Amino acid sequence: MKRVLLLSLLLGCVWATLMAQPTHQIKGIVIEKSSRQPLEFINVLIVGMGRGATTDAQGHFTIDAVPPGIYRLQASAVGYQTVLTPEYIVSTRNLNVDIEMQENLTELEGVVVTASPFKRNVEAPLGLRSIGVQEIEKSPGANRDISRIVQSYPGVGFSPAGYRNDLVVRGGGPSENRFFLDGVEIPNINHFSTQGASGGPVGIINADLVREVNFYTGAFPTNMGNSLSSVLDFKLRDGDMERNSLKATLGASEVSLASNGHLGKKTSYLVSVRQSYLQFLFDMLGLPFLPTFTDAQFKIKTRFDARNELTVLGLAGIDNMRLNTKLEGEKAEYILSYLPKIQQETFTVGAVYRHYAGAHVQTLVASHSFMNNRNTKYKNNEETQPDNLMLRLRSVEQETKLRFENATTFGPWKVNAGVNLDYSQYTNTSFQKVYIEDQARTFDYHTALGLVRWGLFGTVSYVSPDERFTTSLGLRADANNYSSRMNKLSDQLSPRLSLSYRLIDQLYLSGSAGLYYQLPPYTALGFKGSTDKLLNKQLRYISVSQGSLGLNWHNSTLEISMEGFYKQYDKVPFSVEDGIPLACKGNDYGVIGNELLTSTAQGRSYGVEMMVKWIIARKLNMASAITVFQSEYRKDKQSEYIASAWDNKYIVNLSGTYNFAHNWSLGMKVSAIGGAPYTPYDVEKSSLKTAWDVQGRPYYDYSLYNTGRLPAYGQLDVRVDKTFYLKRCMLGFYIDLQNLTKSSFKQPDILMSTGVIENPNATPAEQRYKMKYIEQKGGTLVPTLGITFEY
Repeated sequence: MKRVLLLSLLLGCVWATLMAQPTHQIKGIVIEKSSRQPLEFINVLIVGMGRGATTDAQGHFTIDAVPPGIYRLQASAVGYQTVLTPEYIVSTRNLNVDIEMQENLTELEGVVVTASPFKRNVEAPLGLRSIGVQEIEKSPGANRDISRIVQSYPGVGFSPAGYRNDLVVRGGGPSENRFFLDGVEIPNINHFSTQGASGGPVGIINADLVREVNFYTGAFPTNMGNSLSSVLDFKLRDGDMERNSLKATLGASEVSLASNGHLGKKTSYLVSVRQSYLQFLFDMLGLPFLPTFTDAQFKIKTRFDARNELTVLGLAGIDNMRLNTKLEGEKAEYILSYLPKIQQETFTVGAVYRHYAGAHVQTLVASHSFMNNRNTKYKNNEETQPDNLMLRLRSVEQETKLRFENATTFGPWKVNAGVNLDYSQYTNTSFQKVYIEDQARTFDYHTALGLVRWGLFGTVSYVSPDERFTTSLGLRADANNYSSRMNKLSDQLSPRLSLSYRLIDQLYLSGSAGLYYQLPPYTALGFKGSTDKLLNKQLRYISVSQGSLGLNWHNSTLEISMEGFYKQYDKVPFSVEDGIPLACKGNDYGVIGNELLTSTAQGRSYGVEMMVKWIIARKLNMASAITVFQSEYRKDKQSEYIASAWDNKYIVNLSGTYNFAHNWSLGMKVSAIGGAPYTPYDVEKSSLKTAWDVQGRPYYDYSLYNTGRLPAYGQLDVRVDKTFYLKRCMLGFYIDLQNLTKSSFKQPDILMSTGVIENPNATPAEQRYKMKYIEQKGGTLVPTLGITFEY
């Protein structure tokens, strides 16, 4: 009996320890944005708690007894614009926050202003979404991968196959997006990226280091060039200046270790390392490729004084995709017949120096990016036979970038102007067997391309005294020394205009229009084929004219928006052999662009987006988005438009997360997407032995390009989180169930060679394989258990 009582007492103490949730402080400083001077008598409140503090003469504030959770702060005072901060996590230690405020000379006395979490931007009043910590940490079906999180937003498509992160925005291809990390451009945000495009099975950025993501689907800022469809602008956290901490995470595809803290009194740091076990998940799903990766990331920020700061950051990834040759079955046999082994190393190192000089802020950004891509493929994956070699690609892309810009604010006006200078190096040693012009050929060449790029940009923005009317006028120009078709800034002038007007209280009518340019991929610029000269010198910058018009209403918890958009593409690279635009490729592993191209194709995409977003601080984060659109291309001005590869017609998403008591949360997401068009196979060409042996997969009949259409697809994802907060550590668990309903996704049956020659007595050029069809239909529940520990 005594032992039972003792055990009960012990268990009771353990339970009381777990349930006795610790509390922390939220501390910080509030400064004036231009002068960098501290502000006193500023009211700082925790949104949704009704708890706060007032800054002292040095601008400092302290809020005590704050339980762990995800919070925003609101700073307000008479004479200053009310500020709502990004979301911050209070977990195992006190939180330190820096808040910048601006004077508001027109603020009326007695008017109480409540800031909204729904961000408005003068330069991009439409097509801008901000993704906070709550969504990053707990979005169902996303596993903290930003590429998957944005798939819940209007205009963003997703792959029903489930193992690709291709970013398809407003009917544009995966190669039309750009990515920035604290102002430094990074070439790609996915492991195993498709060279010449983007995508891959998993993201390369560790979500533990991300504070906020700004996602532009239109009206891109002028200092972010070379984009046609979207810009993802990542904002990283700053390290803790009071305490060093460590966080370990066991996620869906990797284990990670992250640390943040300070080095002395002026320098903070963030660092993370991740190692994947994605190959085990893919093996469990019965996929014929087994990817593994390692990545690392860091940020070091030094504040020399109140007016000068330097940020140095880096991102690196090592990827190795092996083939699961032991896997049996017809589906595996097909993919193994053409998919190459892929090895990639990527890194970006950058520095951002910022000087605050009153109304002027100067920013200097320098960076260097590197990608080494190696693809190898042997017939029947028999590497012991040199004659079986089908593909050997060794390619390196390097970019060194320098950008300077100055932002000046005077009254209601803001002017931002700058220049950029880039140097790119592209080398490629390729051996590739191809079947073109009804015969087997071999491309065997080496390219060493050096490219100098330069650009100018500027924006003038205005906000009326009552903030009813805003406008922004921008201009960008780009050029390079690749050819005489690209070396004049005047040929790539990129004007853009945004307008917004408040019709009634909290209801805005906004519009934007602009012309944007993008350089074709290096794989296309450096293509030589079987010659010793560059074959695509006639290529031009790709252009898209975009326009959008919409209504937006929001208050402190609810946002409702409707937006129509139109995109007109010109000078799109067109595949001479396949007879389709290059923009319709890029959603598979390997390389695109290494072929003969002409800048003759055109395209258009147009549609309507609707979104409802409901946020209740500390309780609910819900979003509903519907997009109805059409995406089309044609080979030249005289041809008829046909459906592009991204023409799904509609996308529907309903997702949300609710936080219960005792640190439980439940998230659900319902997604539906219309069927994508597809192209029938060319059976006659595919069955030829000489043709099949070249690429190990069937050929499409491009004369019937996208004349078929797949059925629509929908799925349900569910996620449950539970977190335990102890005195100095945190332990969290989550279960993520992707495709809980096991919805099946039907694709066209695969045309496959049996390996048996039907007419062995014919000449080698006329011999044909006996073909067969393999059904492509799948729908798998993918469960994930995640564990997080922070100390």
